[in-house]
Parts: sequence; C-alpha cells; structure tokens
Amino acid sequence: MRDIVDGLTSWRTAGVAFAVATVVRTWQSAPRPAGAAMAVSAHGEVLGSISGGCVEGAVYELCRTALATGTAHTQTFGVSDDDAFDVGLTCGGTIRILVQPSVAMMEIDEVLAAIRDGRPVATASVENAQLLIWPDRIAGSIGVPALDDAVARQAVGMLALGVTGTIHLGRQGQRRGDDVAVFVQSYVPPPRMIVFGAIDFAAAMARIGTFLGYHVTVCDARPLFATRARFPDVDDLVVQWPHKYLESTTVDDRTVLCVLTHDPKFDVPLLQVALHTPARYIGAMGSRRAHDDRMRRLRDAGVGEAALARLCSPIGLDLGARTPEETAVAIAAEITARTWGGSGRPLRDLETPIHHA
Repeated sequence: MRDIVDGLTSWRTAGVAFAVATVVRTWQSAPRPAGAAMAVSAHGEVLGSISGGCVEGAVYELCRTALATGTAHTQTFGVSDDDAFDVGLTCGGTIRILVQPSVAMMEIDEVLAAIRDGRPVATASVENAQLLIWPDRIAGSIGVPALDDAVARQAVGMLALGVTGTIHLGRQGQRRGDDVAVFVQSYVPPPRMIVFGAIDFAAAMARIGTFLGYHVTVCDARPLFATRARFPDVDDLVVQWPHKYLESTTVDDRTVLCVLTHDPKFDVPLLQVALHTPARYIGAMGSRRAHDDRMRRLRDAGVGEAALARLCSPIGLDLGARTPEETAVAIAAEITARTWGGSGRPLRDLETPIHHA
C-alpha cells in the first residue's frame, strides 16, 4: 500500500472507486511477501503488483468483481491448482489474496493520510469487516467486542514492531482458538538511511536509498559540499559534525548507517558512536589500508572487538564496482543481504530457497 498510496489518494480526490488486492499469506517460493498490494480503479487503471506479474490478470478480474458487488472476498492461487498455468503462478509457491472494494474499507482517507505522512497505523481485516489500530486508539469492528479487544492487543504489538501477518483466534478472542483468521497490516514510518560524507558516492547512495524506500539523510560538516544543489532529492540534509549529529538523532534497529567520509577525523569519532547504537547496518568506505588504520584507531579509542565485529568495512559486496552508481549498488546489495540473511553468492551456485524467511 505504501507504494501505491499516492495513486489511491488521487483516485479518492477524483471520486473514483477502486478495489485493493493484498497478499495476506504465502507458502513456499511465493513471488512477493504478505502485504504486497495491487489496486484497480473503476476506470480499469492498475497500480502496484501482488505477484510480480504471475497472477495479475486473474487478480484484475477479482478486483473488477469486487467493484461490481461491493463486497470483499479471498482467493488462493497455487501451483497445485488445475489452472495454475492459466493464471501464471508457476514458481512453485502459493499465495492467498484478500480483495477489498474501497466502499468496504474503514476510514480509508484517514488511513491513506497516515501512510502518506509516515504516521503509524494498522488495519485488521476479515473480508468485509475491518478494525483500524493506531498507537492510542482503535476504530471499527470485525465482530464481537471480545474479539475486537483481542485483535487490538495483538495488533498494537505488531504495529510497534512493524510486523504484517495473520493471527488466528477463537470467535470470542480466545488465544488458543483457530476459528477466525485476521490479517493485520502494519504501516510504520520508512526505515532511515543516514549517509555521512557529501561526496559523489553519497549522491548515488542517496538515490538508491530513496529507490529502496528509505528516509534518506545526508550529513557532512562542510557546508560547501552539503548543499541542496548537490543533493536536491534527499529527505534531510544536515550540516553538522557527523558524530554530533548521530548522538542527537534517533537510531533504531531498522536504521542503516553508511560512512563514506573516509577521513579519520570524521570516521573515528563517528564510528565510536555508531557501533554502540542498535543500527541494523553500519558500513564504512575506504581502502584496505584505510580500513586497517581505522580499526587500529578505534581499538586505541577503546572500542571492543564485539562492537568492531558489527562494522562492514570496506563497505559493500565484491561486484567489481568502479563508478559511484556501481558502488551504491554494491553497498545496497550488502545491506539487503544483511537484512534478509542472504549470502551474497550467485543463486545458481546455491540450492537454498530463493526467498529467505
């Protein structure tokens, strides 16, 4: 939904009805994860994708049916189906789709605004019933009050963690029950990417960070380099000593830190702070000689081996990258591998599942 929120908002502003198809569960090698969304307007326009092209044609027709009937429904597609090849899901996986017309979606304008503005909100859906969850309130209902309360309690925790998935409860909200399957989709602010060093490599890294969905900040102590003319599209541009900025800003376990300054007077104090944050990824640019010198300086400054082991340096995977853009791809590849547990090796050399848990 985050990928298509601007288009949905435009349709709402123009008074155009639509239906949204969302992946609510996957099995085996499904092409896209739970939460992937595709929308179809009353005019036949399409936004997003739920399978990378495998079943879009069939889902398009499901959305058109939902628009005509005004009711939500679910549909499962899998390679074992007789019509698997007809719909195109030949990857060996199975996906379950929830299709909802806009007329059946609770407080949709407020939900779209929250997603667009980066404010946390979660939706809990059971076909034609929906519960909306904010950190401080709930709205709507999916059944009896006891079930609403049980779903809300679990959904608040899922929202805090940014988790999307299906929960199973009894009809009265019993935790050991399995009568009701509720799809909870969490919308939280995008993760942060903070790039230190306003150089050409940083400009390329900022572009790919934005492309990957990060809220990108570029920080440099030198106002001559940290300018909007050089970084027109970043979310935040900060002129401050890097370590001072890092000490003052919010870093969580979804944040990635890219240290591209490769200057000891910036790197060492910055990494002393960075290596004691919960950041998901910390990478530092430089040659192997620069890396060895950096590690020596950090040890001399009292940084322990456990903290140093978190540092990805020299930054990026070995792709043979030379240009700033190629280097940004190598860094982004390493971030992705660290995030999802990938090996960074060619898939043709492996027999493990393509999509990691």
